[in-house]
Amino acid sequence: MLYDRDIREPLFEFLEEYYGKVRMIEEKRMGRSRADVMMILPNAVCGLEIKSDADTYARLNRQVLDYNLYCDYNFIVAGTRHAHHVAEHVPDWWGIITVESEEDRVDFYVLRQPEENPNMDWKKKMSLLWRPELAHIQEVNQMPGYRGKSKQFVIEKILLKVPKHKLYAQISQELFERDYTIIEEQIRNYKKSSSKIIGSVRD
Repeated sequence: MLYDRDIREPLFEFLEEYYGKVRMIEEKRMGRSRADVMMILPNAVCGLEIKSDADTYARLNRQVLDYNLYCDYNFIVAGTRHAHHVAEHVPDWWGIITVESEEDRVDFYVLRQPEENPNMDWKKKMSLLWRPELAHIQEVNQMPGYRGKSKQFVIEKILLKVPKHKLYAQISQELFERDYTIIEEQIRNYKKSSSKIIGSVRD
């Protein structure tokens, strides 16, 4: 029997070889679900839901709804126990990767390629970014800073001003460069600079 812990690292190696440039962000909150893996590609965000032999489909309906709001593409990665009927539990546009244990190794097979997710919500996808990352997108697109405005306000302004074909790559680039070791400091600095601007306006 293959467990989640047996699948992850070999899966990441398989996908890196398959796609080339990728970044894996694990256990990412998406709506009411926690995505097993968010795979960043140069022009897309791809959700990966792992169903090992030890897992059930109990939460999958809820997870599918959330993945569909946040990701451009999605895969379900299914252990041997689920391989024959997993297609019944995900939409037709989800890709399917099956996992098998072969002697001392884990093998992966792309049973079905993913198609572009028709339900992706741009506002939801952009909410995956932190404020400093959104601020950098504003900067590279020569937009006003909108300091002191809400994150939702900024997202709506970006979506109005920046063509979608540019945003695919820009969002991915921010996620490729995300550094979890310094992000808290970046957010503190961003909030500090915002509060100074608000204070000067009030004065």
